[in-house]
Amino acid sequence: MSGLGHFGVTVPEEGAARAKGESSPDDRGWGAQHAGCPEQRRSLMRRAQSGHFAGLGAVLPGCPCALAPAMAVQVPLWHHYLQAIRSRGAPRVQDYQRAENVLLTLLERVHELDPRFLVDYSRDLEAFQFALRSSEDPVDMEVPLWVDAEALLVEEWGAAEAGGGPASCRLGVSREGASLEQWTAEDISSVSSEGSGKCCGHIVPSKVLLVLKDLLVAAIVHCKHQSFITPGSLNVDSLREGELHLSLLVSSGWRTIRFNVVPVVRRKHRVPALEGAQLMHGFPEGSLRRIISQEVALVPASAQHWRVSTDYLLTRLLAALGSFPGHRLDSLSILDRVNRESWRNGGQSPGLTFHHLKTVLLWASVLFPEAEDWAELQGAVYRLLVVLLCCLATRNLPHFLYPEWNLLKDAGLDLNSLYQRVEHFASQPEASLRIHVTHLGRSPPPRIGHGVKALLQLPASNPAYWATAYFDVLLDKFQVFNIQDKDRILAMQSIFWKTKTLDSEEC
Repeated sequence: MSGLGHFGVTVPEEGAARAKGESSPDDRGWGAQHAGCPEQRRSLMRRAQSGHFAGLGAVLPGCPCALAPAMAVQVPLWHHYLQAIRSRGAPRVQDYQRAENVLLTLLERVHELDPRFLVDYSRDLEAFQFALRSSEDPVDMEVPLWVDAEALLVEEWGAAEAGGGPASCRLGVSREGASLEQWTAEDISSVSSEGSGKCCGHIVPSKVLLVLKDLLVAAIVHCKHQSFITPGSLNVDSLREGELHLSLLVSSGWRTIRFNVVPVVRRKHRVPALEGAQLMHGFPEGSLRRIISQEVALVPASAQHWRVSTDYLLTRLLAALGSFPGHRLDSLSILDRVNRESWRNGGQSPGLTFHHLKTVLLWASVLFPEAEDWAELQGAVYRLLVVLLCCLATRNLPHFLYPEWNLLKDAGLDLNSLYQRVEHFASQPEASLRIHVTHLGRSPPPRIGHGVKALLQLPASNPAYWATAYFDVLLDKFQVFNIQDKDRILAMQSIFWKTKTLDSEEC
């Protein structure tokens, strides 16, 4: 497979890309962040490859429940729904690219005004991710600082709080560091109180953001005056200062995209979770090695502190899944569309974000590492659904790289209502999948009865249930367990009989 082939965006494999003199998405060159111009960047629009849809898996002997014959009739709805999403993908990417080029033009002017701020042209992964989704969540635009990060003194600011994600740190400017004088300027740094220490000051995120905001305002005025940007594409009044970023609305065609502009410092940093053996079963080993060896981005964590950004690492893992055959990325796109249209009332209500669903897919890829799990579209979607339902029932969606970090905590979501919506879709998805009058018709009966929530809550009381065999039981409950491996069937049945008393009505 030479690329993802989804929505008109191709993320090439390493070999194919390098054979053409290109860089792969896993080879994001930090040196390229201030070289070249937008026209020199690799084209984001590639010919979309048609997907291959495998048939339904055979009904397995010995399974507690059999696949209902009526389900096979409804499977084409999944394909129609996916094709409708894909048909919107290429225009979405075109809109994104136009909006991104407007912002890159501004950042080029920012760099001219203050060389400490660089322009990062290596943004293929962001375009790839934007094409996958239907939701209108903001897009991050990283602005690297032109500093020798290895010469900075990273001062850990205490251990990470329990369930709080990566630890924060301060970035000190060494007295002995070469070419660091510009980072001791009062506008972006604070003077160290330790007169005799190795550090002569610290780079302060809040000050960096203020300088960047003023530069962006000046860049907008200049680019408008010089007609470098299309009239009406943006307005200085839309520039807002968030807590840890700058927010800017950019119009492109019929679409308005919100960018969160974030200053970053890139350096080598160890992320232990990436090195875990568990990931090797769900992701291409070569891609993992490259991700582990690359730099990470330090982003503002507070007015004074920085932290490791996990967003880029997770997007790299997501792109790595595209090298596998099957419907991993398709299942994410389908659920993101259903989430926006059904669970969030067309995006008008608060609810799950694309980041939440991306995390669900990453966990599902580890729990279901076999190609057989992702060969059939409906089954692939349900692998995400059972993980999502379990997380909602237990009120805990672990961050993929920091599992103690619960992404549902303090998210401001009505988890009970959200669970009901997701369970209803999983039980009778047909109503949400119908997008054309020809798709109207009677829906089959619900796939599940009452009591499944108790089964979904088991991992909260016993983390050992967070395993493939347990989730295979859930797949069987929804009548989509189509695995033929005998050992896996036996493991599933063993868990099934242990949990039988919790949901005897459905057995």
